[in-house]
Order: sequence, then C-alpha cells, then structure tokens
Amino acid sequence: MNKFLTVLLCTTVISGVAGVTSYAQDGVVVGVSWNNFQEERWKTDEAAIKGVLEAAGATYISADAQSSASKQLTDIESLIAQGADAIIVLAQDSEAVGPAVAAAVAEGIPVVGYDRLIENPDAFYLTFDNKEVGRLQAAGVAAVQPEGNYVFIKGNSADPNADFLFEGQMEVLQAGIDSGAIKNVGEAYTDNWNPEVAQANMEQFLTANNNEVDAVVASNDGTAGGAIAALAAQGLAGSVPVSGQDGDHAALNRIALGTQTVSVWKDARELGKKAAEVALELAGGTALDAVTGVVPFNGGPKGVAMNAFFIAPVAITKDNLDVVIDAGWVSKDVVCAGVTAGSVAACD
Repeated sequence: MNKFLTVLLCTTVISGVAGVTSYAQDGVVVGVSWNNFQEERWKTDEAAIKGVLEAAGATYISADAQSSASKQLTDIESLIAQGADAIIVLAQDSEAVGPAVAAAVAEGIPVVGYDRLIENPDAFYLTFDNKEVGRLQAAGVAAVQPEGNYVFIKGNSADPNADFLFEGQMEVLQAGIDSGAIKNVGEAYTDNWNPEVAQANMEQFLTANNNEVDAVVASNDGTAGGAIAALAAQGLAGSVPVSGQDGDHAALNRIALGTQTVSVWKDARELGKKAAEVALELAGGTALDAVTGVVPFNGGPKGVAMNAFFIAPVAITKDNLDVVIDAGWVSKDVVCAGVTAGSVAACD
C-alpha cells in the first residue's frame, strides 16, 4: 500500500529567495517516469529533483521509457510496485499514458504531469508558460525579420506543448500572415523532437522554396539545430533568423556565433525543484488545489479543469547572454567558444 507520511513544513530561504517552503519527509519515495534522455536538459531537471528529495530525506527512483509510449506504461506500473508515494511523469504520449496515470491515482498515489500536459483532473500540471514561450520565439524572429517566407518547425505531435507553442507563435505572427507580410511556406511536426527529423523537414522546405526562406520558427533548441544544419548546407546559416527554446548549451553558443537568433530559456533547475516540492506536498496529503502557488488551468484541448503551477520563461538573444552566464546555467567559455573578440558583449 502507498504510505503517506506527514510533511513538516517550515519557512526558510532557498537560493536566496525568502519564504520558500522546505520539506522534510524521511522515508517517502518519489518516482519519476522520464520519456527519454535524448534532450540535453532532462539531466539538469533530474539533478534538481534529486537535490530537493535528498535534502528532505526522501528517496528517488526513476525509469526511462526510451521514447516508447508502451514502455512508459509498464515503467509507471513498476514505480507503483516499488512503493512510490508520488509519481512525476514526463509523458512520451500524453494520451497513451492515461491508463497508467489512472492506475496510480486509483492506488492513492498522486501524479505530477511534468512539463507536458496530462489532461486528467486528478493529476497536477507543472510546466513553464508554453504559450508565452511560443510568443517569445516568434517575437525574437520577427524583430529581426518582420516579413517574408516563414517556416515552422513544430514539436512532437503527441506532445501538447507542440500545439501550445504554435498557438503562442501565431498570437504574434497571425496579423502579419493575414496582411500578407508573412507567408507560411512550410510547417511540420517533428517526431520525438528529433533534430535529424527537423533537419530533413527543413531540407524539404528549402528545396520546395528554392532556398527562398527568410525566417525559421523552430520550437526547441534541438529542432533549431537541425534546421540550422540544413541552412548551413545551403550557405544560409546566420542570414536566416532561427528560434529555439531550453537554453541548450550548444544553442547558446550558436546565438553567440550568430547562427541562432533566440533561445527561450526555461530554467530547468527551478522546474525540477518545484516538481520535487509538489510531489512531497502531495505525498504528505496536501490536496491538489492547496499546493503552494497553485493556479486553476483549463486550457488543454479538452478543457479539463486542473490544478497547475507555471514558471515564466526568458528570451535569450545575443544582447543578454550574460543572464544565463551570471545565473550559473552555462560557463562563459562554452557560450563564447569560437566567437570573434569584440563581437558579443557577454564574451568580452
């Protein structure tokens, strides 16, 4: 049976921010079901989760679905069998994972939908504001290239975030599309957010448009890297603005070098920390609607009313690369590798 232990709450200071709640839960087990470790950032998220759990005396267990929706179902069953008191789920397929989430809830085990929406009223939704990410991506590209032929390299179709991002992008760009200033000359989802798929799609769009592409709105840094590889093969890298997200180290270096225009930084350390804190609160018996900082959410495709927590993202361009360096997200040496002296303020 799932064991719920009492949460000892005390006001303390974490990372220099007053009033953040600390949790002590010796013996509690928190399971995490990762969809995969393909993306650079998940290891950062994991380290943040483990840090909070270890400090609270809780135990971390995990499973890697390796991009398999069916494996994720059995992974979650395994986490339940191992005695998880709360489960954090990064969904490979938000619909397919539904039965496993329902099984956990039926056992009295709270579930946190991590970074990707699992539209179930009995799950907690924790993420960055993904529509705002999309808006920042589009705004970053439009600031450099406000008109012309645009290509949209979208995320994985099974991930609701892909559509949230696109909706945010369209909020910024739709007026330009309606006026004819912007022409959508290519739009495709990217299976599993795979950079190689993104590159292949970008190559097809370049061919179809005789290389006459003026801007690329790519939905994360991996797909941006794929798109930039395709542009580079045609001698266009650096002349066509490209967006991304996540603050991947390689992407931040591309921004300094001028081949990527913007990466919307989502400090995964903060998301991971919050996920662990929410899991501990829920494992201790806190109701979904009583979690610290909770807000109502019903913006999913089905309009299901849920409890959620959102973290604000930050757009990073060549002009404010110092933000991620000063935050300790990445070293100056990594950001500035290969950069011409005097060309980027953060690298001086």
